[in-house]
Amino acid sequence: MNRLKPILLDWAATLAAVAVLYGLFQAAAAVFLGVALEPRAIPADLALHLALGDPGIVLKRELLNIPFYGWYLGKAAAIPIERAAGARALRLMTDTARKVLDQGRPVLIFPEGTRKKPGAAPDYKPGVAGLYAMLDVPCVPVALDSGVYWRGFWKRPGTITLAFLEPIPPGLKRGAFMPLLEQRIEQATQALVASAS
Repeated sequence: MNRLKPILLDWAATLAAVAVLYGLFQAAAAVFLGVALEPRAIPADLALHLALGDPGIVLKRELLNIPFYGWYLGKAAAIPIERAAGARALRLMTDTARKVLDQGRPVLIFPEGTRKKPGAAPDYKPGVAGLYAMLDVPCVPVALDSGVYWRGFWKRPGTITLAFLEPIPPGLKRGAFMPLLEQRIEQATQALVASAS
């Protein structure tokens, strides 16, 4: 059974991700370094994993304890962070993200760190700016309208739109990068949510 477990987990995770892409589940939005996203949900993570070609996903360590989903993320080269660890968390996150980029894979980070209802005030965390600065790679903002269809446990039928936005070149200072990232994601997300409603 031990030899079969990884195969079953891979199969189940792939099936769930494909189901998300075909709209069988509903999801949420992110940043793609090397990507930044917005409101999110578990199915969104899985769909993005397929859409982005096996990215390293920055996530809170506790998510790795969720049966099946956490196991899948652990196998998919998650970049777990301890939110309370401050600067140490940023260093560990950057070191792991650098290894992911060295493998030719992108890094995926949700700049707000958690799901938000559509229209909620943005709350972008500093980790995305730290990662952007330390990795010195372009950042591709991504907007999703999945928050319209995913409200906590309840899901509403519909088609989730994923929009890859204009890349932000490396080298911007934090004071220029953060407002630009937020403006691009929020503006695109608002347009997607308006067209989905």
